[in-house]
Amino acid sequence: MENLSRRNILSLGVALGLVGVANPAQAWASTGSVKGAAAGTGPAWIWDDAADPLMVSMLDNGHVPAINAAWAPWVNNDDPLPSGLPAAFTAYLRQVNRLPSWADRAKLARAADFNRRRDMYLFMLYGLGSGIMSTVIPREAKSVYWSAGGANMQDRAAKTFTFGYDLSQLGAFEPTGQFVVTANKTRVVHAAVRHLLPQSPHWRAVADETVPISAADILVTFHSLGTYVHRKLLEWKVPFPAADQEAFLHSWQVALHLLGVPDEHIPQTWAAAEAQSAQVLTPILTPSTEGIALAEELLGLTAQIDLGVTRGFLNEFVRYVLSNEVGDWLGLKRDYVSAALVRTAWPAYILFREGLSPVMPGSFYMFDQFVRALGMLFLNKGSSGTTTPITIPSGNRAA
Repeated sequence: MENLSRRNILSLGVALGLVGVANPAQAWASTGSVKGAAAGTGPAWIWDDAADPLMVSMLDNGHVPAINAAWAPWVNNDDPLPSGLPAAFTAYLRQVNRLPSWADRAKLARAADFNRRRDMYLFMLYGLGSGIMSTVIPREAKSVYWSAGGANMQDRAAKTFTFGYDLSQLGAFEPTGQFVVTANKTRVVHAAVRHLLPQSPHWRAVADETVPISAADILVTFHSLGTYVHRKLLEWKVPFPAADQEAFLHSWQVALHLLGVPDEHIPQTWAAAEAQSAQVLTPILTPSTEGIALAEELLGLTAQIDLGVTRGFLNEFVRYVLSNEVGDWLGLKRDYVSAALVRTAWPAYILFREGLSPVMPGSFYMFDQFVRALGMLFLNKGSSGTTTPITIPSGNRAA
């Protein structure tokens, strides 16, 4: 899967909270953030002062269908802003459609090159690790399930998949890349969901919050993605030079900024990210009715790929990258033959790909073909290798 990074990211930024955190103030201390010590309100009580009121107006005045039509061809970072948008919406895009002043283009380029070189591992970790982890994060699972996208998980996965796909490209932040536009669209979608989801009686019946997708939610979702993947690559002993690690983090820092997270709350180092993750992500992981249903839907999508990969193999790979406890929470049936294959063949696969072993495991091509096919399944249902349209919802899941 060289030059083809695709990440199945479930709803970046939706509905993580501080439930179960012993000391929220300490957890969100930002002395290790991009801008240094934080002041004022913590991220659990920060949403998006720029995008939220705008989207309330756009939704309440019926502008969303016109916006979706107008911005469909707006794809590359150097594309002019779409014509035909409401004036207030265009004014908002002019303010946010740029990189932060502290963005380091050299680091961003190195991060993109790292993503290209490590695409196979990244896909498996983002897809069968982070993607399934999101289903045992109760707030996220409930918000994803009851939002409009929850009614069609393949389409939902394709749309959220494009965030990581665009982030991973060699020129992601360059004029010809697509990530700045993708991030801006995603930020607007988050603002729309903040307005719509509280109107859902189904969501209100199960939610322990009144407004989803706070800055804290987005940050903790980052820990289920970037921080988790960084940790697993080190555990798997994939060559990961310090400069690559720093660049990988920087790309996520810029992504978080583009999603509207205040700079003072964005972790500055991996040590700061790990400390925060241990306090605000790990303690809240637990199953929910919605999360179990979502996990079953996502893993069931792979039945469309006829490569001889069994559901038992998928179940065991999830257990391998997350834990048997998570597998038990989700009711993933055991397949001990597949478990033995995963736990022996995957480390051998890494060693061979990295040139650390001359012995090619018999499962090498199975892994390569499976990841490529699964990526295309989620990327716009296999019909596009370049982009997946992101649209603003105008309602919630009916039931």
